[in-house]
Amino acid sequence: MNMMNTKIERVNPEQIDETIMEEAGRLIAEGELVAFPTETVYGLGGDALHPEAARKIYAAKGRPSDNPLIVHIADFSDIERVAREVPEAARKLAGAFWPGPLTMIVWKSAVPMATTGGMDTVAVRMPNHPVALDLIRKSGCLIAAPSANTSGRPSPTEASHVAEDLSGRIAMILDGGPVGIGIESTIIDLTESKPMVLRPGYITPQMLSEVLGEEVIIDPGIIAADDTRKPKAPGMKYKHYAPKADMVIVDGPSDAVVSKINALVHQKQENGQKVAVIATEESGPSYHADVILSMGSRLDEDAIAQHLYRILRECDELHVDAIYSESFQTPRIGQAIMNRLLKAAGHTVIHCD
Repeated sequence: MNMMNTKIERVNPEQIDETIMEEAGRLIAEGELVAFPTETVYGLGGDALHPEAARKIYAAKGRPSDNPLIVHIADFSDIERVAREVPEAARKLAGAFWPGPLTMIVWKSAVPMATTGGMDTVAVRMPNHPVALDLIRKSGCLIAAPSANTSGRPSPTEASHVAEDLSGRIAMILDGGPVGIGIESTIIDLTESKPMVLRPGYITPQMLSEVLGEEVIIDPGIIAADDTRKPKAPGMKYKHYAPKADMVIVDGPSDAVVSKINALVHQKQENGQKVAVIATEESGPSYHADVILSMGSRLDEDAIAQHLYRILRECDELHVDAIYSESFQTPRIGQAIMNRLLKAAGHTVIHCD
């Protein structure tokens, strides 16, 4: 790839600088790439209806091109530009959750195959972030955007993560500060006979089925390690979010987990390795590792989601050789958090009693 000069512009979401945003919008309209904050993670944006922009996104990320991109819109009527028809379920869900961390898959109309990973469906979402919405409007385009990281690395939750991965590969980074949620949107497929969640997120299947008045099923591939079907949603197929060191999740009653992790850490340290443990405020003091990284309080699952990717990146910065993580089966978004952790660990889990 030809290296370019990546401009980094600080944008206050409360008081948006129109000049910066007009320049960013113009770059998108001209087929360039701009990274921008959303409420979930930072996105890497290009014109969704321009195949060349999609190709640039795949190249910048080093991403497999059969992995669909999510089309970001700023007004509900924009969905009519990309969908063959707008199902009633989409209207109901948009009324309840848009703008917000929900992506819907519908049958597509005029969207290039390059954007949809060769599929006849398109993934659409309306982000709940003033900078993202302003960028879409200023560009006059619909914006295709995966997370703004090199493929396989932890998703970026602040602009410095984007710069670390993509500086020199994209035209501009809009720095809107740290994001709110910290894990990607929930993806629901509305093209099957029953609505199906393909990626768990902040909006849970229970919340979706309450609005739709029907059962929402969960794709069995979400938790399975060896799902080989063609990916219909972004990131279903590949090892993702992974830190450079090998990571293992230890699951079970908390006392058993602490003693198991401490024994594993001791073994690694005997071999001269530097070890990190991912724990919570409550359990952190019980560990004897070189680095103990707290996800926050176990009682605050929003904080756990928010800190997840930053902590995985910290493991890389600290050059640890091995990582052990507690399991986070929290009541509401535990499934979404565990889905990301399992992928980061390549589904390596030790169960202890």
